[in-house]
Amino acid sequence: MTAPAPTSRSRWIQEWDPEDETFWNATGEKIARRNLAFSVLSEHIGFSIWTMWSVLVLFMGPEYGLTPADKFLLTSMVTLVGAVVRVPYTFAVALFGGRNWTIISAGLLLIPTVAAFAVMKPGTSFDTFLLVGLLAGIGGGNFASSMTNINAFFPLKKKGWALGLNAGGGNIGVPVIQLVALAIIGASGGPRVLLGIYIPLILVAAALAALFMDNLATVKNDTGAALDAARDAHTWIMSFLYVGTFGSFIGYAFAFGQVLQVQFGRTPLQAAYLTFIGPLLGSLIRPVGGWLADRYGGARITLWNYVGMAAATGLLIVASIDGSLPLFVTVFVVLFVLSGLGNGSTYKMIPGIFQAKALAKGLTGEAAVAYGRRLSGASMGLIGAVGALGGVGINLAFRQSYLSYGSGTGAFVAFLAFYGLCFAVTWAVYLRRPAAEGRPTAASEAKAQLSYAEV
Repeated sequence: MTAPAPTSRSRWIQEWDPEDETFWNATGEKIARRNLAFSVLSEHIGFSIWTMWSVLVLFMGPEYGLTPADKFLLTSMVTLVGAVVRVPYTFAVALFGGRNWTIISAGLLLIPTVAAFAVMKPGTSFDTFLLVGLLAGIGGGNFASSMTNINAFFPLKKKGWALGLNAGGGNIGVPVIQLVALAIIGASGGPRVLLGIYIPLILVAAALAALFMDNLATVKNDTGAALDAARDAHTWIMSFLYVGTFGSFIGYAFAFGQVLQVQFGRTPLQAAYLTFIGPLLGSLIRPVGGWLADRYGGARITLWNYVGMAAATGLLIVASIDGSLPLFVTVFVVLFVLSGLGNGSTYKMIPGIFQAKALAKGLTGEAAVAYGRRLSGASMGLIGAVGALGGVGINLAFRQSYLSYGSGTGAFVAFLAFYGLCFAVTWAVYLRRPAAEGRPTAASEAKAQLSYAEV
């Protein structure tokens, strides 16, 4: 099979079968990689715009009249909107086409960027900052539409790598905007300089998507897939696990700089010197998490990753109590790395789970592939949305911890307990051995039907 070349007018590809090795080697891989590259660019800028308030709050000194609690509330609400819009963004790909929606979603990023440029000055009310901050949440939706789009382009055996690279390239938008902010603060520039840099970049991303990306006609708008995914228990189990990985990544990305300022007395410049390191390494390691999951099984990598996250959080509690900045920063960076690794491994599990379910239903060949692609694409929006809500929880936990105890220690204790729960769920659902005798449990029955350890 060979896919017809997309027309220059519409760039719609009518036939697409990445599981056909002849097609994939002849033309499919080249087209898929090209779409992946420009999807990463748009998603990257989307992440930067979504998380720009993690940087802007560092600029907002006493003259802005905001308390630390105000700032944590602001970043929590930005994270919340970014989580919620992921659901409609997921299905926009099937409605408009991957290329077309990438152009639209990139262009929409101008709205929060220009609005922030207009209001970013002392004397602006907190309510105004909150409203404009909520607009930035639309940048979080780019991840969901990008992942759904790229999921359809790649064969199952390469999804872990492709989705990890796509998401990692997007995630790296977080440290990049923090690095740009560091340079601006160091040069005594203001927040409007930062925003002014991103306005032309948004236009470039939209233009490149229009020139070089494609739509897949085989990705049909299917509301039934959304309902089927929502009814499947594994969608919600994976959502819970993704709260622990991506929720941690995005929550810490928003909160890290504020924690350094509030708890350790760092200046904006001193905080900016440190905040980008964790998100940068966490973003770069995400494709490695996907690759390890391809090689050893996503459930196994995810399980041991939670062990590492729990251990790192325990050390953060020690550093927070002792007031040790070097230990605190070092372990926080390790926690970022582990969250990025877990992002890759958990997302690799999603298409594998639904492909395994297709085989368990007796489906084979293209029917099995279509079933797995249909439900995994639909579930990714829900999983990504719920996972991002973890970032809301982290910022609210920090806010309450500082209000109640004057430090982040209470929040870290809560995070430690949550990672322990994620470990238990991963083991019980995806890795526990089935009962040798007697009536099988639900978990052992699932294990017998699906090779989840391999997904």
